[in-house]
Amino acid sequence: MIDTLIDITLLVFLTITAIAIIKIHNLFVIIMLFGIFSLHSAGLFVVMDAPDVAFTEAAVGAGISTVLMLATLALTKDHHEKKPKHRARLPLLVILITGAALVYGTYDIPSFGDPDSPAHQHVKPRYIERSVEETGVPNVVTAVLASYRGYDTLGELTVIFTAGLGVMLLIGGRLRSRKKNET
Repeated sequence: MIDTLIDITLLVFLTITAIAIIKIHNLFVIIMLFGIFSLHSAGLFVVMDAPDVAFTEAAVGAGISTVLMLATLALTKDHHEKKPKHRARLPLLVILITGAALVYGTYDIPSFGDPDSPAHQHVKPRYIERSVEETGVPNVVTAVLASYRGYDTLGELTVIFTAGLGVMLLIGGRLRSRKKNET
């Protein structure tokens, strides 16, 4: 009962924050609200017993993303969102269709925590029973992340590193062009 109340409260906060992000035109305020949205999301992940995802959301979503967006905003002159020249009907329609397709896709997923789901019937027992002998790592979570999903984890790190490098190159290029214009 209390978990449901917390879930509903966090979802209401997420909804209010999302509506505020849509309505406000000051980019600094929008960036701060994005950080708050990420913190609310991290809280929701904690309640859903996914502390690893919550930690990642708090660190990346509320932490580094907010810092990068603020740094980018500091390099720009205008801190207010420009009014769009088109009507928002087509983008809204695309979003609604995409959202409906995503919701429809969830109907085939097993219920949260269902012990009869395929992940609990096939993968989990193998990891628990054989991870030490197959990987040599005594911790099952570490064995899954570092050994069984090693390439996946390496791929995720590569994407994050490449994105960070791209942002730094963009910011660095912008600073160099600004210094040339000042001299």
